[in-house]
Amino acid sequence: MQHIFLESHNIKNQHFGFGQFNYHLIKGLYNANIEGFKITLHAKDTHVLKEEFGTYFNYKKYYSLRRHKAFRIRKKYDLWHCLNQNIKIEPHYDMPYLLTVHDVNFIDEVSSDLNHERNIKFQNKLNRSTAITYISDYAKQSTHQYFKVPNVPEFVIYNGNPIIDIEIPENHKPKLTSKKPYLFSIGEFTERKNFHTLVEMLALLPEYNLILSGNNNTGYASATLQNTIKKLKLESRVIITGKISELDKQYYMQNCEGFVFPSLREGFGIPPIEAMRFGKPVFLSNNTSLPEIGGEHAFYWNHFESTYMAKVLKDGLNTFNKNKTKFSQNYVKHAKSFNWNNAAKQYIEVYKSILFKK
Repeated sequence: MQHIFLESHNIKNQHFGFGQFNYHLIKGLYNANIEGFKITLHAKDTHVLKEEFGTYFNYKKYYSLRRHKAFRIRKKYDLWHCLNQNIKIEPHYDMPYLLTVHDVNFIDEVSSDLNHERNIKFQNKLNRSTAITYISDYAKQSTHQYFKVPNVPEFVIYNGNPIIDIEIPENHKPKLTSKKPYLFSIGEFTERKNFHTLVEMLALLPEYNLILSGNNNTGYASATLQNTIKKLKLESRVIITGKISELDKQYYMQNCEGFVFPSLREGFGIPPIEAMRFGKPVFLSNNTSLPEIGGEHAFYWNHFESTYMAKVLKDGLNTFNKNKTKFSQNYVKHAKSFNWNNAAKQYIEVYKSILFKK
């Protein structure tokens, strides 16, 4: 029996991308009913995982002390899978090591100096890797652009769409809703998500409101975003919900006029394909991974000047509404092509290629 360790402690926060990735990959591995090796999950709350997955996995409780070299996990596994590039937990001993890279946005957000501590840590992860998986071609290309990638097997495995079946109760309605047609977006309120450009665009679209969801307890939310809302006197038309439930998210996606996502940097970008599952027109930044993930039927902004953004949105909605059935069908088909069970099976093949390498 081969033993695999999943460094999965980010599963604790599923309001963020890493937490979503951890949970849905683990669920996909569970659904795959793997034989021949046993997986150990690393998490702070192992009780919740045991309730859902039972004895299918082994479990190891996460402690923050394990970030420090003296307290690293000493058990030797046949394979250690580091589930994202930011993880500080490392094995005590050398062992086969699979690294999953979501993005190298820290080059722009922290420092482009390769001698910076953040970049050195990532380079060390690359150096110890037996194989590397990326969640998009863009993530692979940008890693090669900035770092020295070792000559090891590399794989691009797309994330799945968390929304497979739409099951919103007929009587379900979020506390905050819009009385007029609205545009919707979701994500952590940071400079990278670029939400204030949506507010500037909204000033030119009096027929719509804007609903923004996600963690808004940030400096960007209280400064740049709020200042833009106040400056344009749009307090009554911009609805900020904070973090929301899965049902609320699906409600907003199902009932919005369009999903808007002007993010500056994405390693993948799950919300757009979630919105496509509802057959909704999707408007995205034409940069980083978003054209790769959004596909040919999404509408794209090449820059963020408000008049231009408003025109792209109006033209896109007109195009969509002229052939709504066809566009919706294409969106749903595209969204369903991203499947977590298929992604998990691809990771299993990578595990096998390392574990049973001759």
